[in-house]
Amino acid sequence: MYSGRVVSEYGPGMDPEGRIVVVTGAAGGIGGALVRALLQRGARSVVAADLDGPGVERLSEELGAARVKPRVLDASDEQATRGLVEEVQDTVGSIDVWFANAGLATGSGPEAPDEDWDRQWRVNVMSHVYAARALLPGWVERGEGHLVTTASMAGILTAAGDAAYSATKHAAIGFAEWLAFTYGGRGVRVSCICPGAVDTAMLRAGAGGDAAKASAAIGGGDVLAPEQAADRILEGLRQDLFLILTHPEMQEFAIGKAQDPERWIRGMTKLSSRAQSLLG
Repeated sequence: MYSGRVVSEYGPGMDPEGRIVVVTGAAGGIGGALVRALLQRGARSVVAADLDGPGVERLSEELGAARVKPRVLDASDEQATRGLVEEVQDTVGSIDVWFANAGLATGSGPEAPDEDWDRQWRVNVMSHVYAARALLPGWVERGEGHLVTTASMAGILTAAGDAAYSATKHAAIGFAEWLAFTYGGRGVRVSCICPGAVDTAMLRAGAGGDAAKASAAIGGGDVLAPEQAADRILEGLRQDLFLILTHPEMQEFAIGKAQDPERWIRGMTKLSSRAQSLLG
């Protein structure tokens, strides 16, 4: 549980029991699985927000409208994000945890139009900035609060076949790191999730619906079910981790990249060639 006081170091991890939590990108995939897992662990209310209004409505009907509050949100819209924060605080209660989980991938390179790059920048990075702007003043005043951003292993190791996704996820990690050490002494927790291959619509879209093929192409590791990923994420939060990996074994690749970047580039060149062959 949060201590409710200003601290100089991170302490006990996040316990969802009795908490009010917002999850963006909640209509499916990791977001939907997080909503379910948070309820199982005793969250008081979970606001499930997504551009897909019918999707979060179905989730609320399935899990119970008393505890799952569906909301339509374009996370890349700052005014919409501020409006949701204010509405939740007025109607549900003070927000304890915000999962900035919405994400976008297009599977393109530098030839993609500026509109595609801008859209990924706004969803994958600026949505985190907008959430921070709206939440941090109140959390600093309270001396508690937890922002959980979803980046990707593509932000650490880079994904073959998707330049904009990789670039924006690198930026998302950098922003999360800055928030963590800048606000950690004021009681605000920040965690950054870096999933590997998780069986979501986004992953399947990269390979014609074949999650395993998509993972092989990008080097994402064994494909996890969203429920497995959610359990690992909440366990990382219980341990009060900043960097949460759904595939902990991939940490060794990150270490190898740092130790020998030339070798890593050579390996990624081979992976990129294989990805082009796999995906045609």
